[in-house]
Amino acid sequence: MAHPRAKLTVAGRRLLVQRVLEQGWPPARAAEAQGVSLATAYKWVRRWQADGMVGLADRSSRPRRCPRQLPAAREQAILAYRAAHRVGPHRIGWALGEAHSTVHAVLVRHQVPRLWELDRPTGQVVRYQRQRPGELVHLDIKKQGRIPDGGGHRIHGRQRARGGQRKQGLGYDFLHLAVDDCSRVAYLEVHPMRVRPPWPASPSERWPSTPGWASPSSGS
Repeated sequence: MAHPRAKLTVAGRRLLVQRVLEQGWPPARAAEAQGVSLATAYKWVRRWQADGMVGLADRSSRPRRCPRQLPAAREQAILAYRAAHRVGPHRIGWALGEAHSTVHAVLVRHQVPRLWELDRPTGQVVRYQRQRPGELVHLDIKKQGRIPDGGGHRIHGRQRARGGQRKQGLGYDFLHLAVDDCSRVAYLEVHPMRVRPPWPASPSERWPSTPGWASPSSGS
């Protein structure tokens, strides 16, 4: 993912390289034309010469090595102590002689659930869900104001968006959302009224044809 303020996309970097290597532009002129520094221009030229088109893609900013990172054996000891005793970073750090911040970083890196997410007697993650698709469907309705073409009052201000009138609007749409409790499949329809028109009689028309989806029972 590019930096939010990056001035060059991959296409822009390719254009800079073309201007320098193929069209004969001086690097300083090519950099000025695209609003970057001379060092940036040389960087993308070097990457193109070394790796070609692949070198112009974004790279991860994560360091290749972390000399001060805990050895794998110490991390496994922290994870084993957490699994055996189910205590927090402070108690684990006191027992193993590590800083609690270091223990917390290890637990986060290995995506260990927090203690409040676990069932204390069994140590299993507590996650409520039904056993089969269609057994329970959650329904919700969201009222959403319509936005005029060209933007609303957040862009143009309330007086201009209303055309100088005190009350003027396009009305509302109602988002009817259904989420299956087991498969987490979501289905959304937009209607101009809060009460949805009657469902079609055929279950195949009522619900999307998604693998693992079943029509809800009459009590859902």
